[in-house]
Amino acid sequence: MPDNPSLDLLTVLDTADTIAVVGCSATPTRTSHKIARYLQDRGYRIVPVNPKYDEVLGEPCYPDLPSLPAAVDLDIVDIFRAPEHTADMVRSAIERVEQTDEHPVIWTQLGVSTTEAKAQAEEAGLPYVRNRCIKIEYDRLLA
Repeated sequence: MPDNPSLDLLTVLDTADTIAVVGCSATPTRTSHKIARYLQDRGYRIVPVNPKYDEVLGEPCYPDLPSLPAAVDLDIVDIFRAPEHTADMVRSAIERVEQTDEHPVIWTQLGVSTTEAKAQAEEAGLPYVRNRCIKIEYDRLLA
């Protein structure tokens, strides 16, 4: 269960269309790549975010969240970065929100959440899922 008991993960996953995968790797053996492909295979639009690549999984890859075109409407920002970078990624998501007025769910993969990141998301009014694998939750709730 997420820290916010009013956040229904089934509804989040069932109603989402577009997921930014922050830290998505082009290397097929990396967990971020495997999970992005898994989500893509289940019909989600994946938006890879990683300054190292131009394309991942056949999708344009962006260096950071504010670089995404305004026409991309994010439902979930799935973070695959080391914990010391998570708060920066949440700040980047907040910057994106200020540009677009969207309110995506901030989803932190296992082991990447920090107290600072959670506080930033909550202060900005963004739903926050802490230390949950989106694939495991999808399998548990929708498979």
